[in-house]
Amino acid sequence: MKRSARIRLGITLIILLLTGAALACQAVTPFTPQFDFTIEFGQPDTTPTATPTPTQPQAEEFPPGHPTIEAREPVTIPSGESSELFAPFWEAWDIVHEQYVDQPVDDEALMNGAIQGMLGAFEEANPTTYEALPVPGGEDTGTPPEIEELFVPFWEAWAFAHHPDDQALMRGAISGMLDALGDQHSSYMDPDEFIQANIPLDGTYEGIGAWVDPNREYLTIISPMPDSPAEEAGLLPDDEVIAVDGDDMTGVDGNLVIRRILGPAGTKVVLTIRRAGVQDPFDVEIIRAEITIPSIEYHMMENDIAYVKLFNFGEDSHQDLRNALDELLEQEPVGLIFDLRNNGGGYLETAIDVVSEFIGEGVVMYEVYGDGHRDTYTANGDGLATEIPLVVLVNEGTASASEIVCGAIQDYDRAPLVGATTFGKGSVQNWVALSNNQGAVRITIARWLTPNEQQIHEVGLEPDYPLAVVSQAAIDEGFDIESFGLPMDQIVILDEEDILQGRDPQLDKAVEVLLDLIRER
Repeated sequence: MKRSARIRLGITLIILLLTGAALACQAVTPFTPQFDFTIEFGQPDTTPTATPTPTQPQAEEFPPGHPTIEAREPVTIPSGESSELFAPFWEAWDIVHEQYVDQPVDDEALMNGAIQGMLGAFEEANPTTYEALPVPGGEDTGTPPEIEELFVPFWEAWAFAHHPDDQALMRGAISGMLDALGDQHSSYMDPDEFIQANIPLDGTYEGIGAWVDPNREYLTIISPMPDSPAEEAGLLPDDEVIAVDGDDMTGVDGNLVIRRILGPAGTKVVLTIRRAGVQDPFDVEIIRAEITIPSIEYHMMENDIAYVKLFNFGEDSHQDLRNALDELLEQEPVGLIFDLRNNGGGYLETAIDVVSEFIGEGVVMYEVYGDGHRDTYTANGDGLATEIPLVVLVNEGTASASEIVCGAIQDYDRAPLVGATTFGKGSVQNWVALSNNQGAVRITIARWLTPNEQQIHEVGLEPDYPLAVVSQAAIDEGFDIESFGLPMDQIVILDEEDILQGRDPQLDKAVEVLLDLIRER
């Protein structure tokens, strides 16, 4: 008994057609037909001895007068050839099912995504010839027996879209499958991109001086480093780099975009920025410099308040913080402001050590995996500042490891958060290299939860005392302050004079809140 099914594939083919006159002068004329077509297929209950040959598209499927696409006779696929070609695809399929954080995954959605990715690769290749193939059977494709029927539409589409670079189709299928997860942090990197992304950076860092998130649709600024070219150029948290020196970065892995931005001190790079609240993208010209990555800044303020700003969570950051606390606590401050604004994160282990300076005991974070198990992280129990009145400063650039610290401090009511909603980066990615140098899959394997099991990822942490800050210059350039989602009494607009004088309304608010806490004791 035969089971039948239908699949409608909406495809945009970009085809270069040679007319007689154009052929004589070696010119090509672009034509972009858009059409829907229906493929009928039959799947016998037993493995067929021969696979049916799909019909070549006929001229009447195209607009009247459209030249027929050049086609060659269908070829026979040697047994096992498709299986070998698509081995990396099935390897990636297994990685998704074994490691992805949100299980179970939707196999049909993954298959449809693989079709779209494959057809996207076909369109990008822009083939000038068309070669339909017989639809391969399950034993020739490596398709697991339990999903052979599900994948019949995929192999129908592959037989239709076949062109000389089958590896490009296979890689497109991997990319489309991962896109179908709907997770901006899970993706595929082809062999060349993977090699480039793993070239070690040399000992000196010369660039623009910004912490970035390479795992989004476009490379995204988490925060500029203090006194860096990025800060001087006016880059802001959540700015997206959509082009570098005029080259579109759509679809380019963020790690490769970083390498385009890095360069010798004194040289120029032009970034095209897409900014929330600003209608049109705009160019920012930045002169690269040698960047010294700061670790910590601390001092005593008026009213006997200690102030510590941690810039990142590097290997030495915890010891730097401990040294700063030792020195400050000797001066018997009445309270402490811990500034994590524009801290883009760093090592998880460092985050646990840092939060342990302020929380005496208990769970500080959960790391939850796709199979349901979780790793629990607890405070070390040897903190120096577990009793002193405390306020934590946060903003849109407070991300990742910083959010682990802030989430635990907030959940335990150890201290209020003052400032703006944090960045919302609370997931863990794993790079898995595919066999035979076929690139790598980046897959989200876990998410971080606060002690009260709050989700950080793509949500961020809401401050207890919200206060957003924006410059008048940004508003003049088109920034919409309504994008903050706050009432006007929780938004401070800084003019040029405020900026020159170093006015910091969020720090002023933190001092106010801290003094209130001290009076209430």
